[in-house]
Amino acid sequence: MVVTSVVTTGLVGGAVGVPLGVALHGWIMPAMGHSAGLNLPESVIAVYRTPELVLLALGGLLIAVLGALLPAGWAARTRSAVALRTE
Repeated sequence: MVVTSVVTTGLVGGAVGVPLGVALHGWIMPAMGHSAGLNLPESVIAVYRTPELVLLALGGLLIAVLGALLPAGWAARTRSAVALRTE
């Protein structure tokens, strides 16, 4: 249950965070270039490609699952009454 909860939270966070991060990058980089008097080429602005985003998403999901293993192990070894009392 703990790992499933973390995976769900990680997937939702990634589904919201990755597009938002890419959009902010596409908005902020040109603004920074214009403020410095530069016209940045598209190769500097569009640095994220689909395979890289997929690898980043899988890496984030792996980190979330690895971070959930310790609490999941504790929950599996603990009696239900003790776990509910400490929450």
